[in-house]
Amino acid sequence: MNVIVPQAENVDLTVAAPPSKSFTHRALIAAALAEGKSTIFRPLDAEDTRLTATALRQLGVGIAEQQGRLIVTGCNGSLPDRRETTLDLRNSGTSLRLLTTLALLCNHPVTLTGSARMLERPIGPLAEALPAIGGVVRFLKNPGYPPLEVSGKLTGGPVTIDGSMSSQFISSILMAAPYAQREVEVVIPAPPASASYLDITTNVMEAFGAKVERTGYGRFAVSTADRYKGRRYTIEGDYSSASYFFAIAAICGGRATVKNLEPESVQGDRRFLDALRQMGCTVTWAGNAVGIERTGELRGITFDMSSSPDTVQTLCMVAAMATSPTTITGISHLKFKESDRINGTADRLRALGGDVEVGDDRITIRPAPLHGGTIDPENDHRTAMSFAVLASAPGESR
Repeated sequence: MNVIVPQAENVDLTVAAPPSKSFTHRALIAAALAEGKSTIFRPLDAEDTRLTATALRQLGVGIAEQQGRLIVTGCNGSLPDRRETTLDLRNSGTSLRLLTTLALLCNHPVTLTGSARMLERPIGPLAEALPAIGGVVRFLKNPGYPPLEVSGKLTGGPVTIDGSMSSQFISSILMAAPYAQREVEVVIPAPPASASYLDITTNVMEAFGAKVERTGYGRFAVSTADRYKGRRYTIEGDYSSASYFFAIAAICGGRATVKNLEPESVQGDRRFLDALRQMGCTVTWAGNAVGIERTGELRGITFDMSSSPDTVQTLCMVAAMATSPTTITGISHLKFKESDRINGTADRLRALGGDVEVGDDRITIRPAPLHGGTIDPENDHRTAMSFAVLASAPGESR
């Protein structure tokens, strides 16, 4: 299907941010393991979050859908699966990774698999860490990659894990840790990728009653005395989804206001606002609404996006319209997403006339006249959305 995006100029738009996918995944898992019932308000209804919910149902958790909410009947840490189970998580890397450690709470082996692209996305660091806390992992095709079979019991204790490729490996252990036989101490020897997502993980865990003691992003200790309790929980708005509307205002000129955003959110993608401010946009707050306005030229910046991975491509689109070069750093782990989002973005921008240079952990975009073209996102939704934003740029800007 081809979609033609119309150009726009001096926009004036107001929208509400959709619920956060990251918070929805984690709230579903915490509620599934909790004692008692939980009501999750404003969950994101998307393919990835449906995959997490479907997988939890396969493992015996009761999840009822109502208008604007999910009712989850927790299993109190004892998943009532009755037989060996295969969870097909398709293209949701978050679902597969977060559920890998949870599989140690099942009564039978669990196989986790997914799409062809998923089978190319590494999970080795998590699989290597699990034996230290009671897991048994068997790769069914290629070592270090799905599909994998997980069995054993979550005994707990100290575990060291490499999170440089993905912080989701760490989040996977943390989410299940309250139900280990003894306290789990997670040690991360090097700075993890997308570290801010660990803040989301611990935020949800603590909201459901768990206790996490931490030293920055290098050590997390999870108590087994404080486990999840059923509760009423509302999913906050998503900054990464809001970024596309902010970018439209930055690229086209004018103003965009996005409501339903927590001013003190732990979401790392909040930093996208800082990047736009440095590029010449005005950022204003009114309660839970953020306004972005751009009246002058966009200037290039150098900006670390290591904790804001889901807005990197969006920032690349804004950078392509700036009057001076932009260098975005801290992005090496984006090679392992639904697609290689570094080289894929560079190649597509070059096809439109862009001047782009890629390094090991950075991408530099220089001013260049752009022209129209056809973009194939190759099943990566963030690629599709970011280039749709670029397509809305006024004609004389290209």
